[in-house]
Amino acid sequence: MAITRLEKSGRMSQVSIQGNMIYLAGQVGQGDSITTQTLDALSEAERLLTLAGSDKSHILSATIWLANMDDFEAMNVIWDAWVDPEHPPSRACAEAKLATPEYLVEFIFVAAKKG
Repeated sequence: MAITRLEKSGRMSQVSIQGNMIYLAGQVGQGDSITTQTLDALSEAERLLTLAGSDKSHILSATIWLANMDDFEAMNVIWDAWVDPEHPPSRACAEAKLATPEYLVEFIFVAAKKG
């Protein structure tokens, strides 16, 4: 089965699609707070899902990495307002050292195509 890769660079693709499955690269946001980074990262994830022929109601799985678990509640305020309450994905959240000290949160999604 063919694999489609979108927004490629020499290092990675932001989106990989095989059949009806969509895999997003880790999405991080800009800003100096967990709130602004979460909003930015989820907005970019939503854009990529649309580009791939999907939307947030088709997210199957979310992995969330926080640089500091003290930000869990603040991140969840944004997440809870963003996620489709009729179609919440399976989800895991853990603390991790992210790629740069500026990153406070990173989201990884697996979704299905619409239709």
